[in-house]
Amino acid sequence: MNSNPMYMEYVDDADPQPARRRGWRILGWVSIGLSAVTVIGALTGYGLYRNALGNIAREDINASVGPNRPKKLNNAMNILVLGSDTRAGANAKYGRGMKNEPPRSDTMILMHLSPGGKSAIGISFPRDLLVPIPACRTHSGGMSAPASRAMINSSFTTGGAACTIKTIESLTDIKIDHFVQLDFTAVKNVTKAVGGVEVCLTQDVNDRDSKLHLTRGKHVISGDTALAYVRNRHGLGDGSDTQRIKRQQKFIGSLANKILSAGTLSNPSKLIKLLNATTKSLVVDKELNDGEMMQLAQSMSGLSSGKLRFVTVPSGPDAADPNRVALSSTAGTFFTAIRNDKAVPAPAKTTAAKIPPSQVSVRVYNGSGIAGQANRVATDLKAKGFQVTVGGNASSTAKTKVLYGSGADQQAATLAGQIQNAPGPKAYASAAAGVVNLVVGRDWDGVKGAQAGIPKQQGEIKASDNICKGA
Repeated sequence: MNSNPMYMEYVDDADPQPARRRGWRILGWVSIGLSAVTVIGALTGYGLYRNALGNIAREDINASVGPNRPKKLNNAMNILVLGSDTRAGANAKYGRGMKNEPPRSDTMILMHLSPGGKSAIGISFPRDLLVPIPACRTHSGGMSAPASRAMINSSFTTGGAACTIKTIESLTDIKIDHFVQLDFTAVKNVTKAVGGVEVCLTQDVNDRDSKLHLTRGKHVISGDTALAYVRNRHGLGDGSDTQRIKRQQKFIGSLANKILSAGTLSNPSKLIKLLNATTKSLVVDKELNDGEMMQLAQSMSGLSSGKLRFVTVPSGPDAADPNRVALSSTAGTFFTAIRNDKAVPAPAKTTAAKIPPSQVSVRVYNGSGIAGQANRVATDLKAKGFQVTVGGNASSTAKTKVLYGSGADQQAATLAGQIQNAPGPKAYASAAAGVVNLVVGRDWDGVKGAQAGIPKQQGEIKASDNICKGA
């Protein structure tokens, strides 16, 4: 057995086992498409797809993750996609020498579905990313010792999906709702099921190790050729991990674009073929049942390939070891944007307010139970021109309230006019004269016109992009 198994990736019997190998991330990109297709499939008729959905294996992981988890701030859905390098079953031929080694995951993608299901972003965590690893329940049932700094993929080796979820939640403060785990064989199966995936090469490739032989230009690849393309390490580009990630992002974008634009989801025979090809390779959490899939599918029915984006978590070479990766200084801002992602706001009514926001004094109180919510709401209101102060915490309340002091009834109306699903303003004797108190409840739906979605990230790729762009 290799003394450092964390470095292993997809290999076949002809390949040597070097000391280090880069992560085989394509499993994650493919599984993003697979997980989306799986849940969308339920829309066309649950009875028709019951057998296909029954192929999915489910794992109960909540107890292993533990109770101290981030709170949800909105109705977004976060699905962690993991690629497992298990050699069980049909996967054995992709490296028989690793058959008895514990499965690893060099692919970790956080799939974030914005509220309303009209946009999505896949966030890749590099396998070499150095992060704190919390204590986790191990495969044998014990508890691992926490690590102050280790490669993020060691979390899966230590405690499977539950440990990886716990690690990423601790790192990002983003609540992960579900996970999807996929093995090697799905790459071949899904590309065959959709009739091939279009790729673009800038040069001829004849790579003996991966057995990839393609000429320069566009190709539609599937099966063994697709597998060779995504596993290639030396025959394409400069061999850097960064370039390989971009190539794989384009591959899954091309796959998703074909699925979303070729009528696959509305064609029963095509969809059944795709589901049968993918669901046998999936493991999901127990809570992602058929009913949950149907609800998720309904919310995603309006997703287009132009609204499906792929990025790598903000990171760069580690200062102490250039062969490892560390989060960049912008990572915290990026994670905050994901946590606070809002649904695209409805256009504000054009009726002019009798009193402009600049003349309205608002005091914001947090009754939602979510830490920092009052400050976030205050920031959005200030951007609209209101004069805002933060009053601190209020008693927990399910409903947001607009309460005004003496002489502030019109000011309250102006504030209510800028709140999504605004409650009716009410007089409140304890409020200061001329001041409007906003008590943010658990039903808070945002400020009209507040910045929505995730800001564009450097180097991001859209599923609708020209596959030869920047190739």
